[in-house]
Amino acid sequence: MTDLILFWHRRDLRISDNLGLASARERSPKVVGIFCLDPGILAADDVAPARVTYMIGCLSQLQARYRAAGSELLILKGNPTQQIPQVAVALDATAVYWNRDVEPYSRERDNAVAAALAQQGIEMRTKTWDQLLHAPGDVLTGAGKPYTVYGPFWRNWQKSTKLAPVDTLQDAMGLSESERESVNAIALPTAQDLGFGWEAPLPLEPGELAAQEQLATFGHQAIEAYDEQRNFPAVTGTSLLSAALKFGAVGIREVWQTAVTAYDACRSDEARINVQTWMQELAWREFYQHVMFFFPELAHGPYRDAWKDFPWENDSAKFTAWCEGRTGYPIVDAAMRQLNETGWMHNRCRMIVASFLTKDLIIDWRWGEKYFMQTLVDGDLSANNGGWQWSASSGMDPKPLRIFNPASQAKKFDADAEYIRQWVPEIRHVDTGALVTGKLSPLDLESTGYASPIVDHKKQQALFKELYRAQKAKLG
Repeated sequence: MTDLILFWHRRDLRISDNLGLASARERSPKVVGIFCLDPGILAADDVAPARVTYMIGCLSQLQARYRAAGSELLILKGNPTQQIPQVAVALDATAVYWNRDVEPYSRERDNAVAAALAQQGIEMRTKTWDQLLHAPGDVLTGAGKPYTVYGPFWRNWQKSTKLAPVDTLQDAMGLSESERESVNAIALPTAQDLGFGWEAPLPLEPGELAAQEQLATFGHQAIEAYDEQRNFPAVTGTSLLSAALKFGAVGIREVWQTAVTAYDACRSDEARINVQTWMQELAWREFYQHVMFFFPELAHGPYRDAWKDFPWENDSAKFTAWCEGRTGYPIVDAAMRQLNETGWMHNRCRMIVASFLTKDLIIDWRWGEKYFMQTLVDGDLSANNGGWQWSASSGMDPKPLRIFNPASQAKKFDADAEYIRQWVPEIRHVDTGALVTGKLSPLDLESTGYASPIVDHKKQQALFKELYRAQKAKLG
């Protein structure tokens, strides 16, 4: 009788370059995947329909990949603390394997599942950090402490040896008919079945194959111009792999290998700078995940003391206008409409709208952080929280007070107003200069129905700086 190993998928929805899955297959040819639809996650108030739709698409392809490898992926629904041990007992599994995660909820859940399995005498293997090139604790300061500043983290991280991609699952064995009937697996539901409707096209087709294809395309065509093009929202200059990385539809070792291969193939210093910039963005992703692991309190509040009781104005009407793309600032509204219509927003624009919410509207960054999680297809706690705290100046940043001027940002990164015209069509005919500066004439506003600016940037900037100075003085 072949020992059965169950592999519990979470944010690693692929069979290639999967550390935990490869480890399970090394131990036994009989490896069966499981995925649990967790009400603790799906019932939360920050779940995006686009994200659930992408996840279900990834699971559908993952099932097909398992079948092609000779095994299967079982779909469970319910509390993982109950569901995982029940299936393991019913199938007389030798062990349950899974990859580790940095998020507070995931760590608490995993500990509970591990304890429940131990009570049943079932072995669990959870040592692998599949979503990271370096596990938390592998990249530390000279004093042996976690980094709280990105720059030195990057310098240490980038020179540390990284694992190569691991083998794809193949020639595995699945369940017998009687074994399959002994478990309470369900058919994979649609996102609509789960209560999440999303009809718009996704920025990237779900699944492992689409992610690998997009990675190859980016590695061959766009990566050598990444540093030059990544900040222009009207240009497709980014990898578009953020959702695939969030759900692990692509392996991070494959991603890094693509970057290294591109770097080695560069024929100029300029091209090497472009590729290295993308490498630095991968390091930012890991920095935020390491930070979340060592400072889990960041999931609920700011890092800097000055922000723990900051006097936010929190005007709900202004927040609604921001959410709906009706602030009267064209670059801000274009970005928010892109988010609402596609489930994705260009990263430069994420910084612009986050600065506007916190520094112009003086609204708590956590309101924006939650709205992003409610809408983003690539919504990831560590990256989203890190980005918002960076923009709000409440996080780990050697330059804490940073304010973006929407007009300056538009002039620099959307000088021809292509992006603005795409997402704010009612003012498409307006002069480019007015679109970029946001200084539309009363006639333009009246004839198009476009909103007047809901705040004055210069006045709000001065107000915010005064609030910040007073807050710092209060803290001494």
